[in-house]
Amino acid sequence: MNPLVLYIFRLSVLFYFFLSPECKLCPCLQMTQCLCWHVSLCVLGCWVCPFFITAIPVNIPIKPTWQAIGNASPSTEAMVSRYMRLYGRKFSKEDHVHFVKLLYELVTIPKLEISMMQSFARLLITLLKKKELLSREDLELPWRPLYELQDRILYSKTEHLGLNWFPSSLRPHSSSKHIIVKLAQRCSVEAVLKTLIKNCRPYFPESATQEMLEEWRPLMCPFDVTMQKAMGYFELFLPTTLPPELHDKGFKLWFDELISLWVSVQNLPSWEVNLVGLFARLANDNIGYIDWDPYIPKIFTRILRSLNLPVGSSEMLVSRYLTNAYDISHVVIWISALLGGPSKQTQTQLSGLFNSIASFFHPSNHGRWLMKLMKLVQRLPVSVVKRLHRERYRMPTWLTPVPQSHLLSEQDITDFVESMKQPVLLAMFSKTGSLDAAQALQNLALLRPELVIPPVLEKTYPAMETLTEPHQLTATLSCMIGVARSLVAGGQRFPEGPTHMLPLLMRALPGVDPNDFSKCMVEKELCSASAEFEDFVLQFIDRCFALIDTSTLEQTREEMETEKMTHLESLVELGLSSTFSTILTQCSMEIFQVALGKVFNFATTNIFETHVAGRMVANMCRAATKCHPAEALKLFLPQCCNAILQISAYEEVLNEEELDKELMWNLQLLSEVTRVDGDQLLLYRSQLVQILQLTLHLKCKQGYNLACKLLYHILRSMSLIYPREYCSMPGGVQQHTDTYLPIKDWGRPGDLLNLGIQWHVPSTEEREFVFYLLDLLLKPELQRLQKHTRGEQDISRDDVLQSLSIVHNCLLGASSFLPPLNGEPVPEKINSMIQLCEKNVYTGVDYDLSGENYREEICKVIRPLLHHTLEHSEDDTKSLFSIIKIINDLLHFKGSHKHEFDSRWKSFSLIKKSMENKLHGSKQHIRALLIDRVMLQHELRNLTMEGCCYRSVHQDLINDLLRLSTSRYSQVRSKAQNMLFTALGTYSLCCRDIIPAVLEYLDPDRTDVTQQQFKGALYCLLGNHSGICLANLQYWDCIALTWPAIVRSGMNPSMSLEKSSVVRLFDDLADRIHRQYETIGIDFSIPESCVEVALKMMKSSNPEPTPCAASEQEELEGRKRQEQKNKDSVQKYEKLVVDLSNSLYDGNLPWKFEQIAIGFLSLMLRDDHPLPSSAVLFFVESLNHDSLLVRNGAISAVSGILKQLKRPHKKVAVNPYDISELKSSLQSCRGKALSSLLVGDRPDNQWLQYDSNRLPRSQQDWNECCFIEKTHWGYSTWPRKLMLYAPLEEQPKQGKTREEMNESEQIIYDHFSDQQFIDQFIQYLSLEDRKGKDKFSPRRFCLFKGLFRNFDDAFLPLLKPHMERLVADSHESTQCCVAEIISGLIRGSKHWSYSKVEKLWALLCPLLRKALSNITIETYADWGTCIATACESRDPRKLHWLFEMLMESPVTGEGGSFVDACRLYVLQGGLAQQEWRVPELLHRLLQYLEPKLTQVYKNVRERIGSVLTYIFMIDVNLPHTQPTTSPRIAEFTERVLARLKPLTEGEEEIQNHVVEENTEGDQDERTQAIKLLKTVLKWLMTSAGRSFSSVVPEQLRLLPLLFKIAPVENDDSYDEMKRDAKTCLSLMSQGLLYSEQIPQVLSALEQISRSSSWHARYTVLTYLQIMVFYNLFTFLSDAKAVSDVRALVLRLLEDEQLEVREMAATTISGFLQCNFLSIDEPMQAHFEALSKTRLPKRKRRELGSVVDTIPSADLVRRHAGVLGLSACILSSPYDVPAWMPQILMDLSAHLNDTQPIEMTVKKTLSDFRRTHHDNWQEHKQKFTDDQLLVLTDLLVSPCYYA
Repeated sequence: MNPLVLYIFRLSVLFYFFLSPECKLCPCLQMTQCLCWHVSLCVLGCWVCPFFITAIPVNIPIKPTWQAIGNASPSTEAMVSRYMRLYGRKFSKEDHVHFVKLLYELVTIPKLEISMMQSFARLLITLLKKKELLSREDLELPWRPLYELQDRILYSKTEHLGLNWFPSSLRPHSSSKHIIVKLAQRCSVEAVLKTLIKNCRPYFPESATQEMLEEWRPLMCPFDVTMQKAMGYFELFLPTTLPPELHDKGFKLWFDELISLWVSVQNLPSWEVNLVGLFARLANDNIGYIDWDPYIPKIFTRILRSLNLPVGSSEMLVSRYLTNAYDISHVVIWISALLGGPSKQTQTQLSGLFNSIASFFHPSNHGRWLMKLMKLVQRLPVSVVKRLHRERYRMPTWLTPVPQSHLLSEQDITDFVESMKQPVLLAMFSKTGSLDAAQALQNLALLRPELVIPPVLEKTYPAMETLTEPHQLTATLSCMIGVARSLVAGGQRFPEGPTHMLPLLMRALPGVDPNDFSKCMVEKELCSASAEFEDFVLQFIDRCFALIDTSTLEQTREEMETEKMTHLESLVELGLSSTFSTILTQCSMEIFQVALGKVFNFATTNIFETHVAGRMVANMCRAATKCHPAEALKLFLPQCCNAILQISAYEEVLNEEELDKELMWNLQLLSEVTRVDGDQLLLYRSQLVQILQLTLHLKCKQGYNLACKLLYHILRSMSLIYPREYCSMPGGVQQHTDTYLPIKDWGRPGDLLNLGIQWHVPSTEEREFVFYLLDLLLKPELQRLQKHTRGEQDISRDDVLQSLSIVHNCLLGASSFLPPLNGEPVPEKINSMIQLCEKNVYTGVDYDLSGENYREEICKVIRPLLHHTLEHSEDDTKSLFSIIKIINDLLHFKGSHKHEFDSRWKSFSLIKKSMENKLHGSKQHIRALLIDRVMLQHELRNLTMEGCCYRSVHQDLINDLLRLSTSRYSQVRSKAQNMLFTALGTYSLCCRDIIPAVLEYLDPDRTDVTQQQFKGALYCLLGNHSGICLANLQYWDCIALTWPAIVRSGMNPSMSLEKSSVVRLFDDLADRIHRQYETIGIDFSIPESCVEVALKMMKSSNPEPTPCAASEQEELEGRKRQEQKNKDSVQKYEKLVVDLSNSLYDGNLPWKFEQIAIGFLSLMLRDDHPLPSSAVLFFVESLNHDSLLVRNGAISAVSGILKQLKRPHKKVAVNPYDISELKSSLQSCRGKALSSLLVGDRPDNQWLQYDSNRLPRSQQDWNECCFIEKTHWGYSTWPRKLMLYAPLEEQPKQGKTREEMNESEQIIYDHFSDQQFIDQFIQYLSLEDRKGKDKFSPRRFCLFKGLFRNFDDAFLPLLKPHMERLVADSHESTQCCVAEIISGLIRGSKHWSYSKVEKLWALLCPLLRKALSNITIETYADWGTCIATACESRDPRKLHWLFEMLMESPVTGEGGSFVDACRLYVLQGGLAQQEWRVPELLHRLLQYLEPKLTQVYKNVRERIGSVLTYIFMIDVNLPHTQPTTSPRIAEFTERVLARLKPLTEGEEEIQNHVVEENTEGDQDERTQAIKLLKTVLKWLMTSAGRSFSSVVPEQLRLLPLLFKIAPVENDDSYDEMKRDAKTCLSLMSQGLLYSEQIPQVLSALEQISRSSSWHARYTVLTYLQIMVFYNLFTFLSDAKAVSDVRALVLRLLEDEQLEVREMAATTISGFLQCNFLSIDEPMQAHFEALSKTRLPKRKRRELGSVVDTIPSADLVRRHAGVLGLSACILSSPYDVPAWMPQILMDLSAHLNDTQPIEMTVKKTLSDFRRTHHDNWQEHKQKFTDDQLLVLTDLLVSPCYYA
């Protein structure tokens, strides 16, 4: 078979990535063979050739060897990803598994560089992405290596100290730009790791779940950050796709435990979000295997709460509800997985959810919650469509299918679409844009077109009639486009769909409007495949002509200088040509003939300017010619040629500067219509050649540019391979006959395996014509330029530019026929045992090597010309621009440019997304789209040339580009630099070649470098934003050159810091290096496990790799080289550090470069190799540098150095139950057996808690005491093996002498033992940095912690006098400094002996007492941080001195209220860190504080409130949790209520009349109670958002009191107590309730609603509104609760107080609106009966008598009825239900009643008119004529006629 035909066939089929175990195409078989061999060699350490896929001869004699992966990996990764981009997963299953295992081993290599890890991870993700290909039987992956990798990177212990540098975001790797993994947006390390774990998860072994639970359960301490860590790991790692028979080893091990935890947590801690993610995934993977019904009301209640919708009169939200809200993507997966099933409960609740929030979607509502709602509406249908696809259309795979009982039925789908329809239709006109609604409609239309499309059409037709509301029209049209495919496809469900197409198109025509472009752009997309719409086509063409007439350059901006199109016009041009092209491609021949005639007449009877209108018309002509070239060329080509020949018959025309407009227009038209199939152009070759010869040398630049364009299009048409047609049916549109109706094909997908593409493949005749044109037109130009270069012929600059233009267009047009440049390969830059060889992808072109290679000819002419230009006329920038482009295309161009391909790929993806049918599965696209994809695949093969062999000719051209990059002219520099960066990304290793050349310009010894060259060289180092940064290549030999050169360039004579552009460049350079630098590895070693997998791959049988494995000798050689490479890396690292250190001691270095050097040096810190001592010396000396910036850098660096020098303390693994203290603790409880699941305060963790009777107060106690530093150990289950520090005698020696230290330690020791150094250092630290902004510095704390940890108390004698002095000084900066020293000292003394610790506390306690008495408003936060930092992760028994000192009477009143509040704050900071381990201290503190709760001072009250929150934090109501031994809220509340009795007993209102001072003596009980209440309110407010569970029974007992105080109106002038009470009620009403708590709350509210205070009754209603909405589905699941609420509200509707009645009506309206209550017959009848209550007749009052102000009971009842009816009307603000007209009539009867009834009716009618005004035309239909008459009378204001 002809290889070309084979290629075309392969291309048509291959773009559909094959995924089969056996290969169907022979060349790919060989590919796979070669690929497996290459990859395994690579891992066996070879430096493999940058692999290019083609049919490779099998027996390539290359011997693999062992060498460092450092060289192999980039090539391997690029090679495999390139193979997969071109061929998909075209390899056997055996090889697939080998690839996965190999990459898994590589990813988890312990010391692998981050960027390599990411490259391997991405490739592994791609290989695992289609999980249906590999089942659990095929592949098993261990989970622990991934966990260790995640833990090492995400929770790095050394990153914060600068010992590990991770890149902030990954540089896009050139070869994986379009890799199938969609990681373009999320390329951070964390995201890649998460995606990797997600894809490996299905293959974890069955024992994994149990192992993970044992690993992470001990972390589950809810008060500790480890809880978040544990939940994060559970969400990420727990496997949920185990088959049903293994569920006992899977989710059943943890489901009950975690779901009960989720149910019991009420206040949305941050880790709840992780649980929701886990449950959503579990539900989705196991539909039908878990009974979710008991949890469904709770799930929907929490989803509703998570939307954070504003409810009720007060819109105060707990802040954590906003930050920790559920992720909508989890919510939609969860909901869609719960749908269906026997109970149908989920659908009921979902309908309830959408009904309750429907009004929020109305366009008139707006807020920050709207984005969430729109996301929900957009994503939920997608999720349901995915589920339906999985159940009905997806091929069965190894994954567990959904059981028959839980499949979605037709009824389920209908119910789902019905429930979503109303909110989506409301959201169409939302303020955030209609795109979300359009996407939702697109997916809903796939499910039920007959339900979704008619309402959209109903909205679209009127919108198209009124073209005055563009927002409405564009919104409806974008939704119409969403459903367009479902509409035109029709189908069984909606057969009438296609009939709407033409009416829609005809109505859209008036929208092709020159005055509103955005409307036009939307309509372009509506034109889809149809074969009979002649009228429409002709009218459309006329509209387009009108649009073009208004777009000519003369009309729009004759007076403006620019000749370019505006962005808007280019959009219109694109829209016109694409729509026109679509219409003509898909229409029948008859319509085409008529349309062609119209276009031809329009184009030839008018003359257009060539910039705007001309381009549009020429594009339309091109579109017409492309559809049927033969017919169109017959008309256009002779016409244009004759016109051009006639005009240019006169000699002088050719030399005119301004050409005739008609000539220009015809040239433009001709250049566009020649963009057709090459074989059609051959018929007109003589005319075309004549025109080219005539016009290529026109004097007018615009003229010859158009001629060059013509030449380019002719050459391109003849030399490229491309599809001839994009029709929606193969073979084009046929006429309709009795048997065939074209309408049947509307919206039909193309047949993927039988696309029937007709390709244009260059024939011999076309090839010959191309070379004839090159000989005729290109050769003379090259000769002319050559003579000019040699000085034989003088040519003007314009002529040179003209010749270059012809050369460039010839190169672009014919490039696919021109073989690549050839030359000697450049000698290897890397010492390798394998030769690099280049493999090229076959792209259907066989190069003719017999004739001239014009690419090489052009290269030979252009280089001398460039040198000539640079020497003689460097200011000829236009020629230089042209030469730069030619060099770029000589290097890279083979038919298409990368950036053009990228934008085409992008637009293809967008179109695909907008038209895809997700329900029936992937690739159900229309034929034109599929052909487009095939063409893109062909171009991709054309562009595959990364890692090309680097030859001497490339080297020369790249050096030329470098010379141009340092040109005198900035524009030339900029263009050349961009081309240079492209070249650097293409050729392997040329970066190493060019770096020395760039650095020469920075050499301080050179005096011949101009400032422009200097700047150019800096830009070359900086690179562009997406490509390579030469200054930061991740190789030691590269940065060892560049970094010192950048620093030394500060002494270059051309460097001037006066120029801001140069300063900015250096800033950018330093910034980029700091952002992108990652710690470069110095130890590359491949574990044996990798080698084993690679060897297995070598032995793979299908297909069999031919080369044999490496010999032992070669293997030994490889190992030697690897060891040598590691040694070299260490040497280069140390040399770089020394170079940078030396340059810093150079006195001539400007300050700027000193800072850059220090920055570079700090990047050299690492955790696997100590910093050379020269750098240590520099950093320690810099601690006392004059510059603050340098000092701060040095502090960070020295902290890192101290971490490097830290002596490792020995740890031993202990079984917790072997610890003697634990045993004795258990024995003391008489061996009570406890369930293993119990958490909290248990006998086996009691010994960990602080007990003042068992504190280690002697050396012996201290040594025997088993300290457990981490606070979370022991709260939950114990880990199997607990890592504890070994006994003191096994630890490193304390108090080393100077002689025992290494060099770096000695440097630090000497400086910190020097009194002068310390004095200076402390003086600097206690200076003020920024007034009022100095805060406790973690970096300084780390420094002191490191000093005291590494050197024990060696420096304490020198620091002690300073600390005593600083504590006495109350200035902010001095206090801050001493706080940092003290916290570092406490934390650094972790391993000190008892005697040293005891001495330490003898020193610290007096200091801290003094500090706390001197505390000020500026310093209290620093001391709080100091104590909290000191207590973090420390056993409280170690710090008993500190706690006892802090507990000494914190609230004494000495020093005023402020000092009291501060002391409490500091104490709170320390105790909070200890969480559950200090119950004794908490009890003591509570006991101490209780008498002091009646504080008068507000700041102390607030602080006490906050402290109480922390005291009771441990009293949680979580499952399997033992009752706490810490203080309990219930007991505390009892005691408080007893003291509040004076307030609860009386009925009178509570006034705040307490004077703000702590007067001694007996105040009456009532005053004391008011003071106490104020503090209790502060406690309730702070605990609302912080505790895990709301203590509802206790709160209920305080409720009556709060209702009594809270004011009704929103008025800021109220005193603090009333405002606090209102806030408390608002926060409490938002609390999440358990179902068993609802009756308790309702009975309390019922009781309060009978209070004599109307304020209390009123507030009950506002409380009820919020409480019911925030617990909606929990309430709805309890029928009794609903009826109780209803009864309560209806009773308050008849309250004697008007305000209460009105609030009750508002409450009813809200309940009706969110579907909590429904307007049923009994309710309506009840309201009507009340409203008909007869009023007693008014008696005539005698003059002067007192007016009877108390309303009669009858009036109240009648008003209640009217209010009830009005509530019904206001509950439907945007529609008119069937019951509404009658109620409106009933209300109108009361318009003349007495007040307040008349007022209520008027207000209701006014509100009704306001809310129903927008869609009144629609709403009118619901009323009878009589009702409308009455209504019109009511709604027209009568006052004008009064």
